[in-house]
Amino acid sequence: MTDTSAAAASGPRAGRREWLGLVVLALPTLLLSLDFSVTYLAIPRLSADLGATSVEQLWIADIYGFMVAGFLITMGTLGDRIGRRKLLLIGAALFGLASILAAFSVSAEMLIASRAIMGVSGATLMPSTLALISNMFRNPKQMATAIAAWMSCFMGGLALGPVIGGVLLNHFWWGSVFLLGVPVMLLLLVAGPILLPEFRDPKAGRLDLVSVVLSLVAILPIVYGFKELAKGGDPLLPVLSLVAGAVLAVVFVVRQRKLANPLMDLGLFGNRTFSAALVVSLFGAMLQAGTYFLIVQDVQSVEGLSPLESGLFLAPATVVMITAIMVGSGLANRIRPAYLFTVGLLIAAIGYGILSQVDGHGQLGLLWIGYAVMALGVGLPSGLGTGLIIGAAPPEKAGSASSISEAGGEFGTSMGVAVFGSISTLVYRNELAGTVPAGVPSGAATAATDNIAAAVPASHQLPPTLGEPLLDAARKAFTSGLSTVAIVSGLVFVALAALCLFALRHIPPTGSAAETEKAETAQNDESKENTVPVDHDAEKIR
Repeated sequence: MTDTSAAAASGPRAGRREWLGLVVLALPTLLLSLDFSVTYLAIPRLSADLGATSVEQLWIADIYGFMVAGFLITMGTLGDRIGRRKLLLIGAALFGLASILAAFSVSAEMLIASRAIMGVSGATLMPSTLALISNMFRNPKQMATAIAAWMSCFMGGLALGPVIGGVLLNHFWWGSVFLLGVPVMLLLLVAGPILLPEFRDPKAGRLDLVSVVLSLVAILPIVYGFKELAKGGDPLLPVLSLVAGAVLAVVFVVRQRKLANPLMDLGLFGNRTFSAALVVSLFGAMLQAGTYFLIVQDVQSVEGLSPLESGLFLAPATVVMITAIMVGSGLANRIRPAYLFTVGLLIAAIGYGILSQVDGHGQLGLLWIGYAVMALGVGLPSGLGTGLIIGAAPPEKAGSASSISEAGGEFGTSMGVAVFGSISTLVYRNELAGTVPAGVPSGAATAATDNIAAAVPASHQLPPTLGEPLLDAARKAFTSGLSTVAIVSGLVFVALAALCLFALRHIPPTGSAAETEKAETAQNDESKENTVPVDHDAEKIR
């Protein structure tokens, strides 16, 4: 490395104000991951209170993620136009208000609507935080540290979520988990204008409203189709909905190709590294979310743990993932990403193989081991995902690449709940329908066949001679669904490992000289390309 390149790599160093600003930006990131995990913990209790059906449970769990995914790219473009800090603060205010509505919902429909508003506002937070970090930290080493801290907060939220959610659900009503966001957003609204500079791009393209609408009307029919298929009724309408969504998605893609300033830059997908890393990110999020959704229900409805006990049971596995992310980031300096991804994903597949052996009540140890092994495998390459996606794009398109990456992750998370939740429900209903004990009243049998959360109270209302066999049959049927999902997920992870070994084999370790020179060149080019006209106003704030 020459003196010139070394000087360029050093860049302007961030000061105390930027690091304090990072803390402020980490707050919404922590909250969004907290919201993801605590909502799953609250599903059994709020379902019983609001009378939510199995389909409504899926909507409550994943409508938030679908709205985030649908609006992420739109909000990224909007932030470039009106200012990233301004959009962040608007989203924080809206998120806080929607959280209050969700907490005091009186019906499943009201809660679903509130979660949808939270999703739209959440879409303003995700791209704004990462974009502001890239603007605030111009020194490559400091930027890497800042992004690592940002990612750690997200994973930390997943670890803390079950514990905090369990404590709240053990002492308060289910709506308390949604009030977590209110004080966090108030703090962001107060500290944000003081610590965060404003940035906007005067050359940002015009927001194409037709593309915004197309992106939404393509996603929602697909979601509706998957959920309706889970009911097991007439498949005609769900299939037509899926076809309509696919057609609208094609229309969206065709329009993007014709626009001078598209909502989504499709040219990025021509890069093999970008596409491969994005596919792994999407399917990885999909598989993890679907598994977590089912495991939370298993430890509560099958094993009988309280929400607090469930949180304490699951938290260590997430700590395993955080540790694996940190270790993987260090290994990436010496090991090619293709090998690190392959080994990690194969370890995750082994974890799913262990999970597939869970076949009933009383197997908490086996369940935890399988989940922890999966978390270890997924964590090893996770730290590379965002870096590969952004690094594969030209510097001037890093923001667009980041938005696509986050949209893929959010969409994958929600699709995991919808697809694997539906698969598990179908297996559960088919298996339980043939094993309901004779003599069980039709009302109790119907309730138990709908979902495991309804089977538990239904069995408790029956005499022990009927209730216990019904609950045992429901538990076995549910773990059969979990086992099926685990087998499918393991096979997908094996396929992803093969994809990474082929598509990423040309990328050197991140610590190699070639990679370091590439990173330094990209950083210098980005510094020249970036225009931050409002930065002078930010300096006045200092």
